[in-house]
Amino acid sequence: MNFLAVVTRKILLIDDDRLQFRLTQAHIRSFQTDLYELEWAATYEEGLASLMSGQYAVCLLDYQLGPRNGLQLIREAVAAGCRTPIVFLTAETADRVDIEAMNAGALDYLVKGEITPRTIERSLRYALKLGETLEALRQLATRDQLTGLLNRREFDRIMADERERALRFEHTLGLVMIDIDHFKAVNDTHGHPVGDAVLREVAWSLGKQVRNVDRLARFGGEEFAIVLVETTREAALEVAQRACAAVASAPVRVGTALELKVTISAGVALLPIHAGTGADLVAAADKALYAAKERGRNRAVAFDEVAAAGA
Repeated sequence: MNFLAVVTRKILLIDDDRLQFRLTQAHIRSFQTDLYELEWAATYEEGLASLMSGQYAVCLLDYQLGPRNGLQLIREAVAAGCRTPIVFLTAETADRVDIEAMNAGALDYLVKGEITPRTIERSLRYALKLGETLEALRQLATRDQLTGLLNRREFDRIMADERERALRFEHTLGLVMIDIDHFKAVNDTHGHPVGDAVLREVAWSLGKQVRNVDRLARFGGEEFAIVLVETTREAALEVAQRACAAVASAPVRVGTALELKVTISAGVALLPIHAGTGADLVAAADKALYAAKERGRNRAVAFDEVAAAGA
């Protein structure tokens, strides 16, 4: 016998009124469809921490939260990268608060005096659906369709943000530029579908070599880029060397009949040691990458090695 798994969606209510929690809980328990589990945070600080945990499908957020309010919490959460759909709870007398909440990042709002089981269920469904749609659009805007990695546009944005952060806090920022060796020959000999399979496998292998705080992007064609935050020259070069070794150690299998040995070359540069701008950092890492190609491929080279050699 087959049993369908029941998915319980966790809902977060941020409200300093225990009575509102009990009332909302009663509304949710009366729903005829869908299964929700309501959790409560009674303060601004507790609510923000819970919201940023990413554990919740939707957040119901009250306007009044002691000395601070829900509008401030929305703005702080959105600025920190919160993707959880937020439904704002507002009083009938709060002029334009609902509009301000939507402008701040809420997906819907409910007037407290008019909340019924039907209206809150409709709002939750709407927020969930719209949240899924917005997330899909974000993926399309920031992800490479073939490999699932960050795309060039997102790489450029991240580089600008991380450069500013590195200069402000006097941290180093590392960049590893990677190119698949002899990739044109793969396409010419085996066709573009096999080339696409190689790109996906290399992307997967590279993804296992980076920390959660680092960013891996498809730079373009057969080129990839790894942005390494708060790193050293030695640590960045080690990441590049591990990446080369990982790709070389695992032949790409396409179907049951084809097995290809694939290697990559990598160039490493750091800001502000080797460059002062994002564009100059890319150029320095690219120069080191081409030096790696000239030295036999399947290796990583740091920019200072190239400069020292006068290349």
